[in-house]
Amino acid sequence: MSLEVNPINLDLITIKNETAIARSLRNLVFTTPGERFFDPDLGSRVKESLFENLDDQTAAAIKEEIITTITNYEPRVELKKVECIPDYDNNAFDVKITYDIVGIDVLPQQLEFALQPTR
Repeated sequence: MSLEVNPINLDLITIKNETAIARSLRNLVFTTPGERFFDPDLGSRVKESLFENLDDQTAAAIKEEIITTITNYEPRVELKKVECIPDYDNNAFDVKITYDIVGIDVLPQQLEFALQPTR
């Protein structure tokens, strides 16, 4: 997150539209249920799967968890495709989420990131 200051009103610069939604999706995936005070169910259990075997079954479980989380908590998007591919060389899962933004006439958006186990 950037802490750049708007030179006109000296307030922090906000993110809008596509960038805000992409950040929201990423935050949903990386937030663990119970981490948010007033919404203890918000988030995904993806982190729990990162210490399992690096294989296609774990990738499928992560993919389903991402789909469920986004469907339940982000009404601004319509999911088109979620891919979760094991990256054996880097001990990670490469995730690609393709989605449409509801109510805005823009091309389908893509969000890509890697999920790695960390302690």
